[in-house]
Amino acid sequence: MALVHDYLKDFGGAESVLETLSDIFPDAPIFTTLYHPRSLGPHRQRLEAKWSSRIRQSFFRFFPFAHKLISPLRVLSPLAFWFFDFRAFDLIITSATGAYFPNSLRKGTAKLLCYCHTPPRYLYGLATGRDLTKQRLIWFCARIANHFLRLLDFHWAQNVDQFVANSRTTALRIQKFYRRDALVINPPVELPKRVPLLVKGGARGGFEEFYLTGGRLAWAKRYDIAVQACNQLQVPLKVFGRDFAGIESELKKIAGPTIEFLGEVTQEEKARLFQSAKAYIFCSDNEDFGIVSVEAQGHGCPVVGYNTGGITETVVDGRTGVLFDQLTPSSLSAAIKKFATLKIDSKDCVAHAQQFSKDNFVSKINHLVTNVR
Repeated sequence: MALVHDYLKDFGGAESVLETLSDIFPDAPIFTTLYHPRSLGPHRQRLEAKWSSRIRQSFFRFFPFAHKLISPLRVLSPLAFWFFDFRAFDLIITSATGAYFPNSLRKGTAKLLCYCHTPPRYLYGLATGRDLTKQRLIWFCARIANHFLRLLDFHWAQNVDQFVANSRTTALRIQKFYRRDALVINPPVELPKRVPLLVKGGARGGFEEFYLTGGRLAWAKRYDIAVQACNQLQVPLKVFGRDFAGIESELKKIAGPTIEFLGEVTQEEKARLFQSAKAYIFCSDNEDFGIVSVEAQGHGCPVVGYNTGGITETVVDGRTGVLFDQLTPSSLSAAIKKFATLKIDSKDCVAHAQQFSKDNFVSKINHLVTNVR
């Protein structure tokens, strides 16, 4: 068996899925275009211990500053995957983040199973990590290139023997853009081994007076909406996560005195934040799944989320959080005010999150792999 991933430079939801797959199949080598462990932040030591001896990089490793050229190199990524030799393998699992084109590989006689986090968002009109509309020339050139990449993306999708989607939202995209059916297996979420003490009394208590948001600080996550809403309400908001494409500096420019930026945090620090916050604010625009919203609920933290995409599958409106319908500060402000009037039982949040546990993911993947073989 072989595992394939677009590139390994950041650590987000897709990389956490790859980490679990690599734990399930510890003998499988990991093929990727580029591996840059220095960019993995607080996750570096753990992942290097697991992955360093298993990584097989493409010719991208010979490019100077390749880790800073991730977007331009996507045009060459199909060639990078095509040059890998998979003749010795019976089964290949690609972890397709929607950034590159791992299904362009030559599978030979092997079965190709694609765990699809999303078809490429930039090809199909969904919000992406960067807002290129402000750079008109780049945006114009990208639209021309994307026309041809969409044709190739459809072609390479037909190379897959079995698609697996991380959510019903992604499964519908796979059907729409690739004309292929997909099995839905939600991604594994790291949940606490025991219920935090603050939820044992029923209705949530023991929290601090702040809201929380964060993750990968990219444009599509729309943290600006959370910042502006909390500015308007003058309530404390803590923002965690690693900067992407200068978004953090833009957020700091609009942040008022109640907004605090924490930078990238460890898993342990993130757990403490979830257990202390009043609620996690989730403003992602048509999120593919949204692991962080389930992580929050797993620690007893309700979610105030934008009512599109994967969040509609992970939050029960009025029971484990509150959903708002317009991606505007005023709509979010109204949702926060509504949340403040509710008594959401943290035990309900924890119980709801259990269906997305790592154990469930491992069981379903093992069953699938057995049947594919």
